[in-house]
Amino acid sequence: MNPLQVAVGVVKNPEGKILISLRHADLHQGGLWEFPGGKIEASETAKFALARELKEELNITVTAATPLITVKHQYPDRFVQLNVFLVEQFSGEVKSLEGQPFKWVTPAELEHYAFPAANRPIITAARLPHHYAILDDADEALLLTNLQKILNRGVKLIQARLKNLPPAAVVKFVEQAYPLCQQQQAMLLMNSAVECSVEVDGIHLTSNHLMALTTRPENSKWLAASCHNLEQLQHAQNIGVHFVVLAPVLPTQTHPGAPSLGWEQFADLVAKVNLPVYALGGMTESSLTTARQSGGQGIAAIRAFLT
Repeated sequence: MNPLQVAVGVVKNPEGKILISLRHADLHQGGLWEFPGGKIEASETAKFALARELKEELNITVTAATPLITVKHQYPDRFVQLNVFLVEQFSGEVKSLEGQPFKWVTPAELEHYAFPAANRPIITAARLPHHYAILDDADEALLLTNLQKILNRGVKLIQARLKNLPPAAVVKFVEQAYPLCQQQQAMLLMNSAVECSVEVDGIHLTSNHLMALTTRPENSKWLAASCHNLEQLQHAQNIGVHFVVLAPVLPTQTHPGAPSLGWEQFADLVAKVNLPVYALGGMTESSLTTARQSGGQGIAAIRAFLT
């Protein structure tokens, strides 16, 4: 059965707040909050349909829209595909032309509103940045320096991959690093290969640890995972991982002869799950546009954010 095609906009204003509206009680999933949009007509592209719906419903003219995530969801009574775009450039003052209440909320506040089930991955994608920095411990002496470089670049999502440090050194580093991240409103995740009880914002599972789990670990504010194939991606989705990295997309300096996915296979795999996916492997800052056009949340990298 072909899904009902819907265009959805995560509309973000210059202050970083996101527009949500309340569905009329008599509609499917009525009484719940939603991101604005509507059905795609047979003759329309998703982007055209979104622009039309936002003009008809909210009086705004879209000037730029970038793919954010695609979600397929089976409700008891219908199968939908939500084609979601991030809209950060628009003109006009928002007005409810169809009588729906609307609000501007911060990304963090999205968690406090009741949305249809299909919207859960969109909320996660809306809260995540486009860059995910991996802080590697190849040179322990450079850890704090490299963290500061990453924060100075404005990166708001960082994984501490400290596989070579002894436990005491990990604790000492995190006790210094976590307050620095908090000052910059950046989230710090710890790689699951590291034994560390110091507070951070979440866990990044290695692919081996991911596949060994049957349920999501408790008490993790953010849960991420490393994936290399469809089986791992689907398992991550099934246990409730928030987002993943998929690698290697391009050849890397560290593994120059290893096989890589390429952008076409990356896009194909991303389309098979309802998860925000970061492209990892051979990424540079200029890779971001391709990653997002391929359905990815953004790029993950070790070196790209240290220049």
